[in-house]
Amino acid sequence: MDTFALRVTCLSRRGIVAAIAVFLADHGCNITDSAQFDDADTGMFFMRVSFQSEQGKTLDALTQAFAPLAADFDMTFDFFDEAIKPKVVIMVSRFGHCLNDLLYRWRIGALPIEIAAVVSNHMDYQKVVVNHDIPFHCIKVTKENKPEAEARIMQVVDDSGADLIVLARYMQILSDQMCKQMSGRIINIHHSFLPSFKGANPYKQAFERGVKLIGATSHYVTADLDEGPIIEQDTIRVTHAQSANDYVSLGRDVEAQVLARAIHAHVHGRVFINGNKTVVFPASPGSYTSERMG
Repeated sequence: MDTFALRVTCLSRRGIVAAIAVFLADHGCNITDSAQFDDADTGMFFMRVSFQSEQGKTLDALTQAFAPLAADFDMTFDFFDEAIKPKVVIMVSRFGHCLNDLLYRWRIGALPIEIAAVVSNHMDYQKVVVNHDIPFHCIKVTKENKPEAEARIMQVVDDSGADLIVLARYMQILSDQMCKQMSGRIINIHHSFLPSFKGANPYKQAFERGVKLIGATSHYVTADLDEGPIIEQDTIRVTHAQSANDYVSLGRDVEAQVLARAIHAHVHGRVFINGNKTVVFPASPGSYTSERMG
């Protein structure tokens, strides 16, 4: 039995949930999970519904049939098949902790994606990527060749049919043009501290200031550097007994976990961009199940 999902965004008004439930029931679909949110500040409504098509209705048939209802409520909507794994291009530089974590989660089926390619501006991880039978592309980036390099990156994305770019500690700033072209389809990860530290060696700066919380933030990439809509965050406590190198190691663990959770939420259609913020619904039952144990 096919398991599909429906995502809906529109202005909030009475009757939306009832209309969607009646539509699915009338088309032989059984709802298995549902989440919704009304933003009182913006007046926007967000909803994600998982359901089984018990009478064999296809996505195309459901989309066509739903269009008149969507027009009545002025909805933005999309149906998708939860069994289809989105294609992802991972980009990395010389810090490999997030890349290696994603490769492991992908290998055991804990992260339902298809890694279509890995792009790097260095050769450090060519062997580990190729050993996973994943195409590796080394694309050097300089001030002089940045437009050409980004064109090559986008060619890899287009040729692979990727739906998402993941910056797994890719240490190059993307152009405004690329950010706009892939709006809502590039996820980044970076450290986060309180107070905030920028520039070279932020973990050392945090150590010297006696920071007690190390964190990481994963967000969509926009033209505003590191200020895109936040998808996932987490922290870990440190004490005076930790060294600067401990800060780095602990921080890398948090970064890897936060990035994986952000990707998981995105590929399951649980994330809705809401202005400068996001609405992130809880995971559906069974969505964290791994295909293999190792």
